[in-house]
Amino acid sequence: MDKCVRARYKVNGTPMFRMLTESQQRAIYQAALEILERTGAVVHDQESLELFKKAGCWVEGERVRIPAGITEWAVAAAPSRILLYNREGKRSMVLEGRNTYYGPGPTNTYHRDPETGERRRPVLSDSENAGKVCDALPNIDFTMDLGTPTGVTETLADVYAFKSLVTNCRKPIVHWGFDIEQYQDIIDIASAVVGGLENLQKRPFICLYSEPSSPLVHSREAIAKAVFAAKNRVPIVYTPCVMLGGTTPATMAGTIALGVAESLVGIVVSQLVREGSPIIMGGVYAIMDMKTTVFSYGSPEFHIMQAGVAEVAHYMNLPVFGTAGCTDSHTLDGQAAGEATISILMAAQSGANLVHDVGYTGSGSQGSLYQLVMCDEIIGMVKRFMRGMKVDDETLAVEVIDRVGPGGHHLADPHTMKHFKTETWFPSTINRMRYDEWKNSTNSSTMGDRVAQKMRDILKTHEVPALPADVLQKIDEIIKKAEDREANKKKK
Repeated sequence: MDKCVRARYKVNGTPMFRMLTESQQRAIYQAALEILERTGAVVHDQESLELFKKAGCWVEGERVRIPAGITEWAVAAAPSRILLYNREGKRSMVLEGRNTYYGPGPTNTYHRDPETGERRRPVLSDSENAGKVCDALPNIDFTMDLGTPTGVTETLADVYAFKSLVTNCRKPIVHWGFDIEQYQDIIDIASAVVGGLENLQKRPFICLYSEPSSPLVHSREAIAKAVFAAKNRVPIVYTPCVMLGGTTPATMAGTIALGVAESLVGIVVSQLVREGSPIIMGGVYAIMDMKTTVFSYGSPEFHIMQAGVAEVAHYMNLPVFGTAGCTDSHTLDGQAAGEATISILMAAQSGANLVHDVGYTGSGSQGSLYQLVMCDEIIGMVKRFMRGMKVDDETLAVEVIDRVGPGGHHLADPHTMKHFKTETWFPSTINRMRYDEWKNSTNSSTMGDRVAQKMRDILKTHEVPALPADVLQKIDEIIKKAEDREANKKKK
């Protein structure tokens, strides 16, 4: 094909999707500003109250009303780009724009046993397994614990879970903590891994996590964590979990506006502590199903609101925490696959950055490695979908078509050999065999069977490089001090 210059030629790099117009995004953001200025929020933390008061906010007891100008300053001051590294110091995730990364979620009350499939309380080995499986899966970009472990000192379950993740996964870790003391333990462990706090600040492989209480209440533990993260120069997600019709209005626009307002309180306080502190907004935006009262992870409204808050965050030019790969189903079935697929695709199309809860089942009550492994396959398919197609002289292949001619075949053509591996996506658990081949093979199984086998193979064979012995010793010393601290509390 002759070369030519194309004027006013538009190229779509990925499939196009939009939930909200720019004017709708602006309206939701401005509503959030008005909520904070007019209604305000309750803040149960004296240090944060002093920061708000000193900045010029209206503080009456624990009620804080934030002038729109201060909120807009904080949004402009917060970084639009946050880098997360892996345990070995390699850049892994660039949280900006429409870059999308996927990982599991935290703190489930139950866990599906990887061998028996039974629903039970999580134990420490489940956090270890979550780290190992995340390390092995190619389309999972970061790790979380998929269940609060029992069988350890209850007030240190977060610290033990973090140790399990950091010793069993090289990928970035997004992690929660009960309170500031545990956050300090976690920061100390992470610093020991990379050789000091300054190294962790320069190349963070962890992102802390905190939740306000909807509607518009910020506990001492929640907002103090945002202050702590800003003081220590480490990224944090400040993410409300809102329930349409329960803790928020029964309209999606009102729910998003209220949730964004709750994130903004954390953003403002973090920037008052240290301008430019890395903070990620977002949240889990769900409905209260009026038939069952469950916090639904599979409803269409869930997907609409998750896309909506991602687009509002893009309007604000801030990284956003998304939710996908989850289901209201209690087992690995068609419902689980369908709901997970829609949420994963919507997260990618709306450009959510740090997408968590892959592997959540039972409306968030249960962590499941089965679901996680299945979703890894779905994410691979969605990532290929989002790559779209390249249209140029090479891919249009007019000369190739002419060379092969009518009635020929392209199977042995060099152009096919050059492109088929990159143009097409190859599944690992999805079945594409012909019926007789599938029926007569040892793989004549359901996808659920293949997912379970893949998960067990990973747990049996995947090896994560061990941390150096001196680092492991430092981690054990940190946990020993934490155990002594918690024991002394009980004595008082």
